[in-house]
Amino acid sequence: MIDDLPCLMYLLAYDDAAEGPYDRPRTQLLLRAAALVDLALRGRLREDDGTVTVFGTRPTGAPALDGVLHDAAGGHGWKHLTRTHRKRTLTEVEDHLTAAGVLTVKEPRTPFGTRRLTLTDRAVPAALHARMSVALRGDEPVQSLPAADTALLALAAAAGVHSVVSRQDRKTYRARIDACTTALAALAPGLEKAVRDLPTTMIAAQGGMGGS
Repeated sequence: MIDDLPCLMYLLAYDDAAEGPYDRPRTQLLLRAAALVDLALRGRLREDDGTVTVFGTRPTGAPALDGVLHDAAGGHGWKHLTRTHRKRTLTEVEDHLTAAGVLTVKEPRTPFGTRRLTLTDRAVPAALHARMSVALRGDEPVQSLPAADTALLALAAAAGVHSVVSRQDRKTYRARIDACTTALAALAPGLEKAVRDLPTTMIAAQGGMGGS
């Protein structure tokens, strides 16, 4: 069963026309942020005076999460961990989804080509999009929603995944989206800030800054 936030976020960001995520460079950062939120929800990452601290040594079983846990052992901040090794994390997520039978992958023919990916089970992303629609447009208070759903909604809004949160949605449901993002502060204040700063981080990364 696929239930880790990086994989779920990837499925929400998948675009048929692109044969992959809606924007690969932006999705790399998005998945790193999703992994950090997931690990914080599991109690495996905490914040100590702005520095991320790892708790426990047991593997999670999700390659992307275990990779981020390894990266976090060096004692860094949330933003650094969002930016570093992001290409590797995207590949780990795609390989995990492929092994689970959710995706099929066609590797590029040249070193500079792009992977082409096809969904083999559309029921999973369809159910995810339905969950996000309820979280965004429903009447249930944000604090009563599953933590994973509020986190995914906050991430999708910050990263501009318009299939989940359209530009009009951002205006109409601004307060609800803000509440979802604010909820991350209960995990770690720096994590909430890192998610709010995702748009700026993505622009900086496209300009050649940050890790790979």
